[in-house]
Amino acid sequence: MIETLLISTLIIAIAMLFFLVRVLFVKQGEFKSQHIHDSEAMRERGIHCVMDQDREMREQKRLNINE
Repeated sequence: MIETLLISTLIIAIAMLFFLVRVLFVKQGEFKSQHIHDSEAMRERGIHCVMDQDREMREQKRLNINE
């Protein structure tokens, strides 16, 4: 049981070390945005975030009802 805990802690520590190296040594020390609307490839395919898609569908539904 204790071996599993130590191995898990070691794996987490190594992962945190990799994150630290990335933040310290990569230019500007930032991670790229993971949001769909920030991805050029997704925008080219017409894929939006679920919040934007929901807003668009509600707008279409509202416009269709008023006609």
